Amino acid sequence: MKVAVYSRGLDVEQGNPLQVLLEELVKHHVEILVYNPLLKIYPLSTSILQKIIPFNLPEDLDNDVECLISIGGDGTILDTITLVRDKNIPILGINFGRLGFLASISPDELSSAVEALVNRTYVVDKRTLIHVDSNQSLFADVPFGLNEFAIHKRDTAPMIKIHTYLNGEFLNTYWADGLIVSTPTGSTGYNISCNGPIIFPDSSSFVITPVAPHNLNVRSIVVSDSNVISFEIEGRGEHFICALDARREIVDKSVQLAVKKEKFCASLIRLNENSFLSTLRTKLTWGLDKRN
Repeated sequence: MKVAVYSRGLDVEQGNPLQVLLEELVKHHVEILVYNPLLKIYPLSTSILQKIIPFNLPEDLDNDVECLISIGGDGTILDTITLVRDKNIPILGINFGRLGFLASISPDELSSAVEALVNRTYVVDKRTLIHVDSNQSLFADVPFGLNEFAIHKRDTAPMIKIHTYLNGEFLNTYWADGLIVSTPTGSTGYNISCNGPIIFPDSSSFVITPVAPHNLNVRSIVVSDSNVISFEIEGRGEHFICALDARREIVDKSVQLAVKKEKFCASLIRLNENSFLSTLRTKLTWGLDKRN
């Protein structure tokens, strides 16, 4: 079995999870690729270093890689999407972050997660990606994201007007600080913090949610992900912000923008006992009496 390991790096007080993970993988005779910058952050034993192969670029992940292990939080998972791209390599998230909707496996489960990986006793969930089209070059060669695409006014600018269309037909003009188009996966992220609804991962939908709308009768709307959603922007400023997951671009208001469902999906690994409902209950503390 061949796996790759990626992380942004963790706080010092979180120890050296890379060493622990690699020891578990070596114990099961797994061939290991490790993101090269990590080797400069974490001291590893000589015996471990001799058994790993550094990688730097998406091109270094060949078709023999059966899994990419992400060590960190949900933001780290979003990074791995840009590494995996359309190679359909499943992603296993070990959560060293805060909430952990995507990286739902706790550090205490690391050993059992590796065992499940080696024995292939896990479940792979397919997650929709959102793709951005533009008449300007945006987001380099990775114009897709797992969570959401968002349009924002710049920090010092007044609200903007976002004319929004579904398959070319006018939907609404949003007078707001911004607008979010979220995938079902991203519905528990930025979308929910702006009072958008939670969408189940298999719902084949996008949710459009305004950010601080001027008109209080404007609410989120759920649409089929078969739609192409396009935008025209007006505002007093000449520029605004486009965000795709954690990546940002400053663009001119004359830009032509549209989003649609990406042709390929992301594959996220979960252990058999970790369902979407159990994650919701755990992360949002549903069903718990907090009065005591």
